[in-house]
Amino acid sequence: MVCMCLVFQARHHREGNMEQLTSEARERVLDILRQGRDMTLATIRPDGYPQATTVNYVHDGLKIYAVVGLGSQKADNIQHNDKVSATINLPYADWKDIQGLSLAGTATFVQGIEQIDHVAQLLLHRFPEVEEFFTGTGRTPWQGVLFLRVDPSVISLIDYRACFGHTELFGIGPFAASH
Repeated sequence: MVCMCLVFQARHHREGNMEQLTSEARERVLDILRQGRDMTLATIRPDGYPQATTVNYVHDGLKIYAVVGLGSQKADNIQHNDKVSATINLPYADWKDIQGLSLAGTATFVQGIEQIDHVAQLLLHRFPEVEEFFTGTGRTPWQGVLFLRVDPSVISLIDYRACFGHTELFGIGPFAASH
């Protein structure tokens, strides 16, 4: 039997219908961001092919931050093209329990010591084990790394608990991402 939400979603997405993120949906997105630990970040290589890499992340509202190596392929790709896509999936034991996010947006490197310190504190709070990699450096920015900020412009909430393949597509305005 075909899940009727799949039929509705296919028509809804094909017609380009995308509502702005509601406060209820925003809370569900934030809940997934709080529970998840890994993000698959897809960047565009200079030759036009996509490159997807798993990274740990932190967030401040809808702003998502990750650490990338200075001179890494991810950093080079973003310097060439700031458009990114990402997925965050919560652990699940069965397909009917799949929940996560799929998003598209832009990536920038965090600038300014105040912002860099803010992201470093978010990272240390969520991943205290990171400190051992940067002990002895004494301050941020940490040597050899860049902090990356992803600003989503489109988010798909994925929730197979509703039915197989269930997604809800939302546009993110500049105001929504910063609060």
